[in-house]
Amino acid sequence: MSEEAKGRVRRRLAAILVAGPSRLFPSEEKELFAGLRAFLTYVIDPLIPEFEGNIFKRTADLVLIEFDSVVEAVRCAAALRDAVVRYNQTLPNEQQLAIQIGVNLGDIIAEGGDIFGDGVNIAARLEAIAEPGSIFVSEMAYHHVADRVDFDFEDLGPQNLKNIRRPIRVYRMGAEIKDRTDDLDNAEPDISSSSPAFDDRSAIAVLPFANFSGDPEQEFFADGITEDIITMLAGWRAFPVIARNSTFNYKGRTIDIKKVGEELGVRYVLEGSVRKSGRRVRVTAQLIRADTNHHIMAERYDRDLTDLFELQDEIVTTIAGAIEPEILKFERERIVERAEHNADAYEFYQRGMFHHYRHTKPDNLEAQAFFRRALASDAQYPQAAAALTIAVLNAGFLGWAEDADANFTAAYDLGQGAIRLDPRYPNAHFALGLVCTWTRRIERAIAEFEEAIRLNPSHAAAHVQLGQMYNYTSRPEEAIALEERGIRLSPTDPRLFMWLPALAGAHYQLGHYAEAIEYGRRSWKLSRIWPHGLRYVVAGLAQLGKMEEAKAALAELKRMDPDLTYSAATLRRLFSDPAAVDHILDGLRKAGFE
Repeated sequence: MSEEAKGRVRRRLAAILVAGPSRLFPSEEKELFAGLRAFLTYVIDPLIPEFEGNIFKRTADLVLIEFDSVVEAVRCAAALRDAVVRYNQTLPNEQQLAIQIGVNLGDIIAEGGDIFGDGVNIAARLEAIAEPGSIFVSEMAYHHVADRVDFDFEDLGPQNLKNIRRPIRVYRMGAEIKDRTDDLDNAEPDISSSSPAFDDRSAIAVLPFANFSGDPEQEFFADGITEDIITMLAGWRAFPVIARNSTFNYKGRTIDIKKVGEELGVRYVLEGSVRKSGRRVRVTAQLIRADTNHHIMAERYDRDLTDLFELQDEIVTTIAGAIEPEILKFERERIVERAEHNADAYEFYQRGMFHHYRHTKPDNLEAQAFFRRALASDAQYPQAAAALTIAVLNAGFLGWAEDADANFTAAYDLGQGAIRLDPRYPNAHFALGLVCTWTRRIERAIAEFEEAIRLNPSHAAAHVQLGQMYNYTSRPEEAIALEERGIRLSPTDPRLFMWLPALAGAHYQLGHYAEAIEYGRRSWKLSRIWPHGLRYVVAGLAQLGKMEEAKAALAELKRMDPDLTYSAATLRRLFSDPAAVDHILDGLRKAGFE
């Protein structure tokens, strides 16, 4: 080496991050490289400068980044992991990516614009052994960041890395520590003498789904279902969700649900299993109240094992969609059954929800009062703000307010406020979408329901309401598909009587009068205070010439709606096409409704 070359060689300490993006499923080489290049261009390149990193090498499937600060390196790693999740939401399933990351702090050699040495090699080897979606951190890096970042770390013990002389202790970096009580791993909880965790909120732990297939290759499928359910539930922000690193400590162990509840400070535990037989797979899921071992929900899902990614996505969405209404129902009943004392924002909110779901004028006023008390206790509580938005809106369109337009204006302001409190809270967007539906902001309503579904793909009510918007804008076929999906996601939802008229209305517009009658009757059977489905029963029977049955149903409708004025005004407010309104009114008038 010349003296000049030697002068360009420098040794120094640096943090190295090695990231390896890859496709979740096999694809053509040309297509694969194109997808990875797009990911580098649109995701990785813009993100690195935010953490003062420098990309010093990239290959077809690796990116090597140097940082002066190891703290910034691990923060960048977490940001990259989150960015992949967001980026995948814009891609079809077959194009989605995974990323595995290694982070090390060590001695490097800088020469001629390149970087070498064990500091780089260890980071690269960590990336090589990391599972997709994981961040592996060396012991040296861990000791420098453990007390300086708010992330959970799991000690994986010493690992033998290829071409590295000595074993390296490795840590898996988990999620931000924001869903857990302080010092959770070191705590020795005594629930008989301590207050419940998470301020008495309905925290849930999702235990690793067991692989009963006898097929080791199905282990990743079981783990994938577990991790995706955790991610989905946490993204909804409806209740705290224990991080994956804590719940996966129970993998392969005999579980005492009550003890798990005590150790993790949760009220609810979800456990399940995967069993494969030939080309069929069976997934079971049980939602359990930890303190009583009471099974709240037990479901079995039998599917053909075709597209594994699509199957996993379908099962995760279905299971997650079934969990939320069951937990919230139990929470409402648990709170309302006890005496009100030292109530906090959460208790006020749950008491408000209890009255909200009773759907009467007095209960609506009670619900509004409790939601306002919740916000007085915690002005930054988006759940209460969204719920108050819907309650104020309901009072307007159900005729429970003296000035409906004033309620609509107030609800619109409340809905925008709920989104400002937490733009990622799905129900805030859902609430504003409802308001926009009734205030003729059609495009905004559609956008808000779509955003609610993007944030929570299992948001059953948002699917139904988006379907309603399609029906109101003369797209009944699309409406039916969305409404049916929403009902499948939450088939025992307490709002089902409100959703079935949506299906009835879409079928009616297509001339499927028998189906419109069936769904309308199901709605009326579930609730005798909600006449919207009954309108389609009356109109559908009249269109089929079944006048005696139509007149009998009309007599019930008139007890709720004495003349056609209210129905006509409601329909004209919602439907953008006057012909669609005339079609419904025609059926009602044929039945004798004037």
